[in-house]
Amino acid sequence: MRIDTSRPHPARMYDWFLGGKDNYPVDEELGRQLVAFAPAIPVMARMNRAFMHRATRWVAGQGVRQFLDIGTGIPTEPNLHQVAQDVAPDARVVYCDNDPIVLAHAEALLHGTAEGAVDYVQADARDTAAILERARKVLDFDRPVALSLIALLHFLGDDDGAYELVERLKEALAPGSWLIMSHLTPDFHPEEAAQKVRDMYKAGGLTLDLRGRDRFARFFEGFEPAAPGIVAAEEWHPELGEPVAGQGDVHSGAYVAVARKP
Repeated sequence: MRIDTSRPHPARMYDWFLGGKDNYPVDEELGRQLVAFAPAIPVMARMNRAFMHRATRWVAGQGVRQFLDIGTGIPTEPNLHQVAQDVAPDARVVYCDNDPIVLAHAEALLHGTAEGAVDYVQADARDTAAILERARKVLDFDRPVALSLIALLHFLGDDDGAYELVERLKEALAPGSWLIMSHLTPDFHPEEAAQKVRDMYKAGGLTLDLRGRDRFARFFEGFEPAAPGIVAAEEWHPELGEPVAGQGDVHSGAYVAVARKP
């Protein structure tokens, strides 16, 4: 699949925000525009990733040994499988992303423990049938799986089937599985600022749906959120990780939650 460098891609922009090198001028251009408007964005990106580390560590500590991470992004160490396998060396992880540049770096994602397993699926998040078919080669869906959707669904509007794809994935999970999610929201910033960011993404050809708390909560219907429930990324069990450099008084601008399928 050809890498489209004519317009920005969320995975490559996230890489740029995190200080990575696997992005293109079109990604950097929009990234610089956003940072010029909101200088805290790179710190917010690191806060989001730090939540993923803490949530993965916590869920692995609950005994989960299988992880499905959709919207993986370009490898940035430690990756999810490294966090999970540090807790449980026999953890099995399947990554999924639709950007060919992530596939080009997938080898870096696949170095796991001898006891565990790591695989990568190239697919659009909306193609849940293909994702699940491939994931079943590595994961046993009759046993609990942690489904990780980190900073993904705000790039899919309601018309793109965001809620439907999550429901299809939830239905495939066994009781005792977990849903780990982070999502940008306008709730902690002035509406005019949120609209400005939406407009900048739209000008770059990207959807950005900043859902409020109620719309975010809809993704977890039928699941039981673990304490402390739906909170800002930095408020979810900060004791499980290290403070993010430069965090200070910066707000992540993201809701997060970890919820169990009964």
